[in-house]
Amino acid sequence: MQKRVFKVLIFLIMMVSISSADGKKVFETYCWGCHHQSAMAFGPSFTEIASKRSAEEISAMITDPKAVSKIFGYKRNAMPKIDMKPREIEAITKYILSYKPDIKKGK
Repeated sequence: MQKRVFKVLIFLIMMVSISSADGKKVFETYCWGCHHQSAMAFGPSFTEIASKRSAEEISAMITDPKAVSKIFGYKRNAMPKIDMKPREIEAITKYILSYKPDIKKGK
């Protein structure tokens, strides 16, 4: 009985946790037309975003880009509002932050 409970618990943890594969899927669904992971495209790269923004700022920019652009002092906003589920926002935010340069290694 204890093994069964343990297996169920592990399964639930795996289902709830958000993996980088989830973030990559969200990227491919919503973001790839304007953003690339490490190269400048129409929008900034994830490397650039991750080096400048916190998780909260990234999530806010996704949910309300017009308002956040004003807060950041941008004169205009090119990013459209994208309707994502909270889980998708969390996944793409973690995925973007996975491209944060490692300052210690000089990358």
